[in-house]
Amino acid sequence: MTDKFLEQLRQIIDQQYILTADHDKEPYLTDWRKRYTGKALAIVLPRTSSEIAKIVHLCASNNICIVPQGGHTGFCGGATPDQSGNQIVLNLKRMNSILQIDEANQTITLEAGCILQNIQEAAAAKGFLFPLSLGAEGSCMIGGNLATNAGGTNVLRYGNTRDLCLGLEVVTAKGEIWNGLKGLRKDNTGYDLRDLFVGSEGTLGIITAAVMKLYPLPISQWTTLVAVDDVRSTIALLNLFQKRATSLLTGFEMMTNESLVLTHKHFPQMGNPLKGNPPYTVLIELSDHESEAHVRQLLEDILQDAFESELISDAVIASNLSQANAFWHMREHITLAQAEEGANLKHDITIPLSALDDFMRDTDALIRAKYPGVRIINFGHLGDGNLHYNIAAPQGVAPKEFNRLNEKPIHELVYAQVERFRGSISAEHGVGQLKLEGLRAHKGEVAHELMKSVKRALDPQNLLNPHKVVSI
Repeated sequence: MTDKFLEQLRQIIDQQYILTADHDKEPYLTDWRKRYTGKALAIVLPRTSSEIAKIVHLCASNNICIVPQGGHTGFCGGATPDQSGNQIVLNLKRMNSILQIDEANQTITLEAGCILQNIQEAAAAKGFLFPLSLGAEGSCMIGGNLATNAGGTNVLRYGNTRDLCLGLEVVTAKGEIWNGLKGLRKDNTGYDLRDLFVGSEGTLGIITAAVMKLYPLPISQWTTLVAVDDVRSTIALLNLFQKRATSLLTGFEMMTNESLVLTHKHFPQMGNPLKGNPPYTVLIELSDHESEAHVRQLLEDILQDAFESELISDAVIASNLSQANAFWHMREHITLAQAEEGANLKHDITIPLSALDDFMRDTDALIRAKYPGVRIINFGHLGDGNLHYNIAAPQGVAPKEFNRLNEKPIHELVYAQVERFRGSISAEHGVGQLKLEGLRAHKGEVAHELMKSVKRALDPQNLLNPHKVVSI
């Protein structure tokens, strides 16, 4: 059967884009965190939506499941095949064309395999901003961003990937192509199919193209680092900036001292310019279409108010673009520093801002009491309540062994606290296979059954990315 299937596959797509040798398949089979490794019958690299539609038809008739894959930078194993060896990985990296930049409509239409950074640069060349920005933007692809509804550093002003999307092209589990690439900001004609597929992690359909919003490039941009003593003051500082700067506030990132100490350990050039290693360092960015002087003065005035209100104890304003980038690199390298330190227990969670102080204080205390010496590497997009609340083994303790013994109880403790404070167990990384087991309890029986009903209706064969997000 395998040989017959591969021969039929070669009639759809050229042999050079069907990888079956072990050494060719290997880069596609392990997730970014090296947590999950699977097997695949083949890695298939299509170039068009029509090819994908034919591949879906062929897989359906042979009962072979499909794992859609983009840049393979996800944290939850959502684009990694299982161990059966009876799945194909459908990697969309060859579908990387920017189809249109509509300047009048302020939209960009592109294929799912476009790398995020390339989209940003193409938009900038036309005088526009594509605001989605992630640490992995040099390798992640827009199809994966849409499939997981990625967040990033500009959510505060521009929203998640879902908020930037105006239309999709999707290959369904029946091998049909839905073309919804209209680029309309208003289309009130029944169920919103776009929102159904965004965030579904390839379990309901394969996103092949999209129409995304563009914005005028900001003329001025100012970035600052400030020192804050506690979470309550950090939230008050956010409220102050939201009140005074309103839509000019584009970034508000919180980093604990422990997270920056770890970053400096592995990247010595990234020392915190604030004096005294404050308990919390907040990175704030304002951008606007007014003059540089206007935005700089507004930033200075707000910081002055924050000093007078004793919300902050120190501040450094970037004097040029290079220094501003250095501030952002320090924030973005926390994840890389964790990878250098060894495997850690990640929690991508959202907590209501009003409960954030209580959550962090109570959860920190519970973790430290039960696991003495543990390191809590906590940082995140505080403006939208998204924390990357990660647990690293104590100094001198082997990370893999610590995680093997303690992963389940630590996850249970953190997620119980998330439920207690009415948060979410996944803010921007998705569910994948990592959080599959706990999703039913988190969503509740009614919501979980509704999700299963949608999956059964759109993919009755369970052909697309099975055992991710929801199992049927």
